Amino acid sequence: MTGGLLAAPLAAEGQTAGRVARVGYLDLTRNEFFEAFKDQLRGLGWIEGRNLAIEYRLAANAQQLTDLAAELTRLNVDVILPGGGPATLRAVRDSTKSIPIVMVASTNDPIRDGLITSFAHPGGNITGIVSSPEELVGKRLELLKEAVPGLSRVGLLWDATFPVALFGRIRTQSEEIARSLHLELLTFEAREPADFDSAASAAARARVGGLLVVGSPLFVENRGKIADLLTKYRLPAMSQWSSLAEAGLLMTYGFSLVEQFRRAAAFVDKILRGAKAAELPVEQQTRVELVINLKTAKALGLTIPPSLLQRADQVIE
Repeated sequence: MTGGLLAAPLAAEGQTAGRVARVGYLDLTRNEFFEAFKDQLRGLGWIEGRNLAIEYRLAANAQQLTDLAAELTRLNVDVILPGGGPATLRAVRDSTKSIPIVMVASTNDPIRDGLITSFAHPGGNITGIVSSPEELVGKRLELLKEAVPGLSRVGLLWDATFPVALFGRIRTQSEEIARSLHLELLTFEAREPADFDSAASAAARARVGGLLVVGSPLFVENRGKIADLLTKYRLPAMSQWSSLAEAGLLMTYGFSLVEQFRRAAAFVDKILRGAKAAELPVEQQTRVELVINLKTAKALGLTIPPSLLQRADQVIE
């Protein structure tokens, strides 16, 4: 058995010997999620500096994404991983129709958006993992109402650099579900971290009892700052990515970014070994987790119902 365990990594390394694969990575920041991706690749036999070179391109703002995506295309890398959500994916998609692209942390409907032909047979140069921000909106509102007694007015905080069509769908669905729950919905926006304070103070002045934070790279990358501000203004908040609850939001109900980046490594590995993106089925992330931050609840003066705590996958104390 020991011999078999030792042979596995050696076999993987042998398969990749003699060539240096190049992966293009485009994002707005280099984060711990990408480190999870690299760790997973390492376990699959791809070692940066040995048989793997990663071309990092980090945009200072959304406007730079197009130029940096074009750079990666000119370098003719073997595969591109756009890690910064829908805007980053769109920039890479528009830059190349031949280099394989692996979607990750991409909140969209790839068929509706014309990225793939079908989940089972993508048919082009794009594959990977997707999750929809729309499908869990109703459950997030229900959980927020359960956690905040007497909630009647809720805010929707969104990243104004998001594709307008995507946010339009989220807002429309949120409004419909809010009405069914007898909640009034107000919207607030931010384009950059400098906007966070004004958005949070506007929500507080509007006497919003809770906030639904639309998952986006802007909020994920600045999750500590946004969590501190929302606590300062005593705004219980719910979002999509578990990393925001870990940073201090009251709750999250959605998907794990770390898990998505790890799964993306499997797609990149197959492509580097000769698989075609057109033939790799797109995965829809289905594992949903509820994370509750009791430290934040205490700071907000909230008592989370025991029935809600019992349903949590993770409770931060």
